[in-house]
Amino acid sequence: MSTYIYGIAHRGHSGLPEGMGGIGDPARTVRIVTGGDLAAIVSEAPDGLRPKRNDLLAHQNVLSEAGSGGPVLPMRFGSLAPDDKTVEAVLEERAEHYKERLAALEGKVEYNVKATHNEEAVLHRVMAENPEIRSLAEANRQAGGGSYEQRLQLGEMVVAAVQAREAEDATLLQRTLEPAADAVSAGPESTGWLANVSFLVRRDTAEQFLTAVETVRAENPHLDVRINGPLPPYSFVDPGPAEHATSSVPEWSA
Repeated sequence: MSTYIYGIAHRGHSGLPEGMGGIGDPARTVRIVTGGDLAAIVSEAPDGLRPKRNDLLAHQNVLSEAGSGGPVLPMRFGSLAPDDKTVEAVLEERAEHYKERLAALEGKVEYNVKATHNEEAVLHRVMAENPEIRSLAEANRQAGGGSYEQRLQLGEMVVAAVQAREAEDATLLQRTLEPAADAVSAGPESTGWLANVSFLVRRDTAEQFLTAVETVRAENPHLDVRINGPLPPYSFVDPGPAEHATSSVPEWSA
């Protein structure tokens, strides 16, 4: 049966969750595989593994428990190795890389911040900031709505102005929060969000970061800012060298 990897830590890490349940139904027992000075937090991998809610939560719960006792390199959901021996081999071959990443992430967590516009509020702001749009809107109003071409022109101008505001607000959000973080990682673009950014934050300064988020909300009521965290620092695990300990390990790395 394949070995499922949750994360990597120093050998003897005090926060490693012994005997707790992980992914699967019934939950597979979480255990430790060691290689040199490192340890991998693993369990058996259930057949037909899919990213179901319960398993995603179990994966994160194991990492959160382990992370309470020191730095852990989190693996993304679905990280598999053929067996424990393969995990040991990778830990030993890439020990220096893993140790460097563990040192870089010690005492730090990830906060993911997403933002979108409050539609009504941003339209008011765009109108207030753009006299040309206001003038055309007023002309159309006085003309009983204006011609089709005039309405189309107004619509195109509003869309362009909102898109420009989205780009400006995305930059504003990141620049405002960057000083309170150690590192920043832009997430994949997705429909509906003008910003999707992850921040690496020291646990002992997390309150400063959260205060900065609240400041952005207070000063920009046209923005809907959502924050998720603290999380294991998934976005800040450097993939490292492309090679693996053996050619039979195509499915996991850190």
